[in-house]
Amino acid sequence: MAKVGRPEKIQGLTLKKLEEAFAMGCSDKEACLMANISHQTLYDYQNRHPEFVERKEALKETPVLQARQTIIDNLKNPNIATWYLERKKKDEFTPKHEIENTATREMDEVRQGVKDLIEYVKTGTSNNTRGSEEGMPLPS
Repeated sequence: MAKVGRPEKIQGLTLKKLEEAFAMGCSDKEACLMANISHQTLYDYQNRHPEFVERKEALKETPVLQARQTIIDNLKNPNIATWYLERKKKDEFTPKHEIENTATREMDEVRQGVKDLIEYVKTGTSNNTRGSEEGMPLPS
């Protein structure tokens, strides 16, 4: 008995192009462009073939698996081994950077300058002893 209805739009070469695109990590939109089909055609196909959704998601992981394998294959290279350990064993292998805080002294000077200015505004005189003989705050 002959099949009734429209033939499947996604078959053969179109399905192969979709699978190749997904194996490169392409999004649904990119894969549809590569296979020259609409998003709706892909979604309709997935609704009729739910097993394809699982295959698509597995194919999308292919680049990650290939990248992992490339790293593992090249661990004899000291630079790659170091890079790998810095990411996988951060507590032990990530370089520590010490930061010296020099802003505290500068902020103390700014605070003192503000206090001197407030005193001058309130009283017209200053307790500033940084060289001012007229009782006026020195400009910074």
